[in-house]
Amino acid sequence: MSAALLLSEPQPEARGFLERHLTSDGFQVVGEEVRPDLVLLGDSAGLEECRARHGDVPVIVLGEPESDAVDRVRALERGCDDFLARPFDYEELLARIRAVLRRTSPADHETRRAGPITADLATRSVKVDGVPVALAGKEYELLLKLMTDATRVFTKEQLLREVWGFRSLGRTRTLDSNASRLRRKLAAAAPGVFVINVWGVGYSLLEG
Repeated sequence: MSAALLLSEPQPEARGFLERHLTSDGFQVVGEEVRPDLVLLGDSAGLEECRARHGDVPVIVLGEPESDAVDRVRALERGCDDFLARPFDYEELLARIRAVLRRTSPADHETRRAGPITADLATRSVKVDGVPVALAGKEYELLLKLMTDATRVFTKEQLLREVWGFRSLGRTRTLDSNASRLRRKLAAAAPGVFVINVWGVGYSLLEG
């Protein structure tokens, strides 16, 4: 079955162009009544509303022409999975859509466990001691990375590179803000110490 894409694009001409090409490339362009596999969001200001309506569905933001690195970082910090400023090449957008879908749609029903935390990779659902936890896209990807070796301390540089794809790290609160939200959500579901900040180094999921 082809992936279902929700195209939240306010510009009629751009929407028509994208709908025609995405349909031609085998995607289903769906309406708000259907839970999509991915959302193309034409305005980063709508991220919170998108998350409230669609939960942890992957989101690619199509930014304004004047968007810069600061806008990209802010959108990523607020939970989008990728950001592409206009004007963009359609083939690049297509490659990014497929890359996000590969990351977020595992082929089999794999489950990952670390301590009391369980992640179902097929449904992107997370539970702590059986209690469901709703996570935004990058919170979920950060959790999965930390779960690969739960007591290992991953450096900030490694997490920013492997979870967010940052090439130039610079000064950013992206990781810290997502780690803080992830810690609060896991702790709210069940007692425990999760997402350990090792000052000056990075993060681990569980205490060693």
